Amino acid sequence: MEILKVSAQSSPKSVAGALAAVLREKHSAEVQAVGAGAVNQAIKAIAISRGFVAPNGMDLITIPAFAEISIEGEERTAIRFIVEPR
Repeated sequence: MEILKVSAQSSPKSVAGALAAVLREKHSAEVQAVGAGAVNQAIKAIAISRGFVAPNGMDLITIPAFAEISIEGEERTAIRFIVEPR
């Protein structure tokens, strides 16, 4: 599954475009964010991407989960959004 990493400085429209492209090709994707700002941008991107893939007949669902990741040798908790068509 393709993992898209989102930061607080990520452009939601750019992430949405990348997410829509992955969904059209592979039919599922994972969006990963660490921190409140990054989660905010990720949610915006998922909402925008729903509009991008709707003409293709896709209605998206999102499954949130936690993930433990290592950043510069330090363990952090990320929010993982699994995005798939319904």
